[in-house]
Amino acid sequence: MLTLDDTNMFRPALDEVHGLAPAVRAMLSERFPDVQATVRGFHAAGEYGFMALGDQDTLVAELEAFAVARHRTFDHLLILGIGGSALGMRALLTALRPAAWNEWPADRRDGWPTVTILENVDPMTVAATLDRLDPRRTLVNVISKSGGTAETLAQYLIVRAWLEQAVGSAALRDHVVVTTDPERGALRALVREEGFTSFEVPPTVGGRFSVLTAVGLLPAALVGLDIRELVAGAADALRMAESDSLEENLPARWAGLQWQAQLSRAANIHVLMPYSDRLRDTAEWFRQLWAESLGKQHDRGGAEVFRGPTPLAAIGATDQHSQVQLFMEGPFDKAITFIRTADTMQMVPIPAANGEQRAASGDDPLHYLPGHTLGQLLDAEFLATREALRQKGRMNMTLTLDAVGPRQLGHLLMFFQLATGYAGVWYDVNPFDQPGVELGKDLTRAAMRGGAA
Repeated sequence: MLTLDDTNMFRPALDEVHGLAPAVRAMLSERFPDVQATVRGFHAAGEYGFMALGDQDTLVAELEAFAVARHRTFDHLLILGIGGSALGMRALLTALRPAAWNEWPADRRDGWPTVTILENVDPMTVAATLDRLDPRRTLVNVISKSGGTAETLAQYLIVRAWLEQAVGSAALRDHVVVTTDPERGALRALVREEGFTSFEVPPTVGGRFSVLTAVGLLPAALVGLDIRELVAGAADALRMAESDSLEENLPARWAGLQWQAQLSRAANIHVLMPYSDRLRDTAEWFRQLWAESLGKQHDRGGAEVFRGPTPLAAIGATDQHSQVQLFMEGPFDKAITFIRTADTMQMVPIPAANGEQRAASGDDPLHYLPGHTLGQLLDAEFLATREALRQKGRMNMTLTLDAVGPRQLGHLLMFFQLATGYAGVWYDVNPFDQPGVELGKDLTRAAMRGGAA
């Protein structure tokens, strides 16, 4: 289902100058038992809560029942959230629903709603969104792990007034569903006061690790995605991470190689480059996960270290015409991970432009394209880019998926979450806090209260 080729991270496969020394592989394997024991210890102590998300039968049944009961009732699903409360669902929707889903008529969507995600408080975007949607036919999912996110609460107050004007206060609860902490926060208080239907975010699962909780699974179910398969894919990745062999434990190996690329080769930029438009937003979701989890001023012991890689999202083949020039000839400060998919190879045949006979004779300047498919062209672009980077001494790895379906995507998302957890140990930082983000939130609240300029 998911494979990892790390050959091009090492000097022998590159130019014998750049890349990791071959001894790094043995060093990582030797250290891995301690890393695995540390992860298990943290998990037993209440951290790494996302590692429990491979077994959610009760929640999945509840979410499926909720979604089925509302099938064909609403034309639109409006999601209010930011960061981990929005990026995960965007990744799910882009990967598992056809492009331009919102433009399809309702019968082609089998009665499932369009989806709009408000993940910012830009007034132009919010105003245009509410002007476009019919509040009488809109279900609103308000999502905040903490229940106190200023942007989401502001969106909620605006959307609440918009709904009330159209459907009245009595019907408000039919149009709002809340996903938040089970006990704390302003949203939980609103659920108690207003009687909104709500689903819980497990307290031990941080927001950026929450895509495979109700945060992502509820809206996924509401657009008809197979959330059982998403969770099953996560369970597949979790089983992989049980291995004490670094060769078999792909999330731990990938994270360890990223750590060593930065530590020993100054590869401070970690690029994720899927060759699939369906995974474009998965790369954006990863960007938050990797940056917010590993960018830390202090290590686990409290020493000041200012540690962390910079994640960068790219997309193949589009960014061959923008960023790849930098990857190829710029500083040797990047480790690139490609994601290759195998399920589109035979899709969309390329026809001859000037007749079959001329094309066959080779007189057509486009003769190398007909007879192939767009899927084959995209994969050839990937292979060529990977080989060109290798020849230039640029470190890269390849993750290959046999397909992009719910189970494969659940596996991939959990793979990156596990890799982030392992990276926290390799880097010796806490991957689950975000003190820098919290400072910004505190200053925002102070500014809105008149306590700051």
